[in-house]
Amino acid sequence: MNSRRTFIKNVGIAAAGAIVLPSFAFAAAKGKPVGLQLYTLRDVIGKDVKGVIEKVAKAGYKEVETYGYSAKGGYWGLDPKAFKNLLKANGLKAPSGHFGLDAFIKDGNQDDLKINIEGAKGIGMSYLTVPWLGEDLRSSLDDYKKVAARLNEAAEICKKSGLTLAYHNHDFEFKKYDGGTGYEVMLQETDKDLVKFEMDLYWVVRSGNDPVALFNKYPGRFPMWHVKDMDKAKPSINTEVGSGSIDFKSIFKHAKQAGLKHAIVEQENFSMDPFVSIKKSFDHVNHDLI
Repeated sequence: MNSRRTFIKNVGIAAAGAIVLPSFAFAAAKGKPVGLQLYTLRDVIGKDVKGVIEKVAKAGYKEVETYGYSAKGGYWGLDPKAFKNLLKANGLKAPSGHFGLDAFIKDGNQDDLKINIEGAKGIGMSYLTVPWLGEDLRSSLDDYKKVAARLNEAAEICKKSGLTLAYHNHDFEFKKYDGGTGYEVMLQETDKDLVKFEMDLYWVVRSGNDPVALFNKYPGRFPMWHVKDMDKAKPSINTEVGSGSIDFKSIFKHAKQAGLKHAIVEQENFSMDPFVSIKKSFDHVNHDLI
């Protein structure tokens, strides 16, 4: 990753081109592109998907992560081809999407999994990411062992379609049982070459755990991070990245060890206009962390 000092040094070389280059060009020039989980804008994206995507791109983001795909509704009323074209027109890519797999995990029924694979392939994703586990699937370590086995199965199916399966955490995976946590079971019992993890940094920190300790123990397993900050006064809510209590600079020093490829901003509540908020978070990640 280029340091900020290197970036500043190179500004003089690029000064002439800065007049004609669009502002988002510098986001790609510095290092890894910064992404946005579109769930952040869930209150508005369904009303104006095209306008929202345009504003996300104007904020500087080069990647998005989807959620809520269905065969009937597609991506907010757009089929995969149309949504991919919308992203392309705004200089965006979607390397990952969140797709529920509870049905497959519960009984091995592949119907939803196949639909989700087609939705992911239709816009050129690299990762099909499991965002959540229903409560009935995670009441013991034995349950998590079954989940891990199913994730391995799903990962094999995804691989045949050119996709990598990933798992996104909340805090419930860190509940302690005799013998460990569900998160440890999933990391230990899934194939490290097939199943990757999208670490939600906020939920790891809020659960009382250390992201860097997990990077040390399971290097290369975390190609995606959700970069979501914790409000200093009220840890149960989010705030703009760089405004809260999480020490992202220390965490980002270990990006290579973690295997980071995609830094994805997410925020679930706001004290300001959401589009002002996502711009503020982008600027901090892009200028101070990546």
